[in-house]
Amino acid sequence: MTEEHRQPAQAREKSEDAGRNRSDNPTLGDVIATRYERRDVLKGALGVAAISATLPWAALGAIGRAEAQENSRYIFKEVEAGSTPEHVVAEGYDADILMRWGDKVLPGAPDFDPAKQTGAAQKLQFGYNNDYLGYFPMRGSENPSAHGLLVVNHEYTNEELMFPGLGRQDRKEVAFKKMTPEIVAVEKAAHGGSVLEIRRDNGKWRVIGNSKFARRIDAETPMDISGPAAGHPRLQTKADPSGRRVFGMFNNCAGGVTPWGTWLTCEENFHGYFWGKIGDKHPEYRNYRRYGVPSNWFNWGAYEDRSDILKEPNEANRFGWVVEIDPFDPQSTPKKRTALGRFKHEGAAGIVNKDGRYVVYSGDDERFEYVYRFVTAKPVDRNNLAANRDLLDEGTLSVARYNPDGTVDWFPLVHGQGPLTGANGFASQADVVIETRRAADLLGATKMDRPEDIDANPSTDKVYVMLTNNSRRKPEQIDAANPRAENRFGHIIEMIPPGGDHASPQYKWDILVRCGDPSIAAVGASFNPATTKNGWFGMPDNCAIDADGRLWIATDGNAPSKTGRADGLWALETEGVLRGTGKLFFRCPNGAELCGPCFTPDGETAFVAVQHPGEADDDDPNAAPATYENPSTRWPDFKPDMPPRPSVVAITKRGGGKIAS
Repeated sequence: MTEEHRQPAQAREKSEDAGRNRSDNPTLGDVIATRYERRDVLKGALGVAAISATLPWAALGAIGRAEAQENSRYIFKEVEAGSTPEHVVAEGYDADILMRWGDKVLPGAPDFDPAKQTGAAQKLQFGYNNDYLGYFPMRGSENPSAHGLLVVNHEYTNEELMFPGLGRQDRKEVAFKKMTPEIVAVEKAAHGGSVLEIRRDNGKWRVIGNSKFARRIDAETPMDISGPAAGHPRLQTKADPSGRRVFGMFNNCAGGVTPWGTWLTCEENFHGYFWGKIGDKHPEYRNYRRYGVPSNWFNWGAYEDRSDILKEPNEANRFGWVVEIDPFDPQSTPKKRTALGRFKHEGAAGIVNKDGRYVVYSGDDERFEYVYRFVTAKPVDRNNLAANRDLLDEGTLSVARYNPDGTVDWFPLVHGQGPLTGANGFASQADVVIETRRAADLLGATKMDRPEDIDANPSTDKVYVMLTNNSRRKPEQIDAANPRAENRFGHIIEMIPPGGDHASPQYKWDILVRCGDPSIAAVGASFNPATTKNGWFGMPDNCAIDADGRLWIATDGNAPSKTGRADGLWALETEGVLRGTGKLFFRCPNGAELCGPCFTPDGETAFVAVQHPGEADDDDPNAAPATYENPSTRWPDFKPDMPPRPSVVAITKRGGGKIAS
């Protein structure tokens, strides 16, 4: 989720800057402007020479668009871009609803009744706003691509679409006046995550009821804190004097799956869950100001002390972490792995390095924030998966600086090195990971345009960074990578570790695509000319690498008033003459964002998460506010007495076979 989904359009400029980066570090635009200063930039749009230098388009001169498309690695008839109440998938495919908000997860769950919601019922039912998806083949299964566990993040709640007669409650003029303790209980239970056992029979996926693996995790589930910050006084509270036990996780956005069979889920916009006002006398004033705490998106602090920063000044330090969960043991205790740093984590996708160590990449999803990498101290033990249980508690967290010469330097965030000393307020490694943003400021990391999901391709060792947008870019900051003021469409960076060594202190980097409509010169998009009018996209958010090493892009922020199209799932060529060619495969219903694409090992199923269907187009001044009674769609049930419901969709090819092959 981006912060714009919790704020009306007129308040976004302020809200998206909640944890404003006030450092003097160079922005990515500054770096790229230096790198490409010799190239032509014409009125905010790249000149032909500059475009040709970054993509292999010259080779397209010898072949036509149709022939180029025949050479694509993605074989399917492209979906037409647009926006409708229904979802749309490529011809020859089925996109079946697998699980909806309110469906039963645990034994004893009641049937979903939107008019009679309770916190107790929601704890047993599928949560709201499904985001990251991860698939775990069932251990010992005869067909691991047809039987497994699906893990799902539940990021946040839209009260205006969930409850009859409520409307938006976080607006100043409303001030949560219709909220009640019971509504808050439902909200808290709808956060967190779900574990589902699923099976494909006769070509169709289903959730196995009463599975011994089924689990709901929410904002009150007990969790352990591990790593360098565990037990530190800045994590101690009245309810937990040990600083090692916390209740719940929330705003869990993207994530990852480890080779030892655990689920990594990331707390992103944690700042919005804390209530109250902060002054410079608050013991965590400098720290919380850097993260935008408090932002008062939810009024939980009206009903519990821990969400009120004046009553529990350390509680916010216990959120913003990567959480590790064993999906095969529903009795296991989730662990917040503090060695990976505290920030607005988007993603924790990883790769086993050539030396056996595990490497996790993560973006900090806010404008002008940073890209991070964590390298474990010890290698993965593939022969004894249990030996990796605490592998993520020891290692080196680093932050990226993108240089004008096309290199990336990784700066270790290690206490005692460089400026990370007591003189700057870092008395230990615990302080470094609690205040990761401020530590990265001091190291001179590059300020990026909202880094979200990051994934490494095990087939090529290339790493892809989704940069969703940055509407704060000023006209004087126009440059080759961001050739427009108010970069609303984003871009994708490709990083290449030398010799496939993901622990190397320096990589190479380049731009894969600049997003937006390439037919509008002023936009400065750089999709390959083979891309059709349906194949370009804006606002890249999540990504996935399939079993054949192909890149897929999920978007967040496309809307009729912005791009004339809904969000969806695009295939994106990364190699050869078609590098930079997009192709639309799946389109979301009105108001929805596409999240969490993942594939089964055989490549025959793509799972996607459709989040917040029914939202209004806030950038359209003529659009009516979306409410329970007046959503922009009633997907997926399309019943007058049923609100829109975030859902997981299973996509398969009719008659069987690999997706896009």
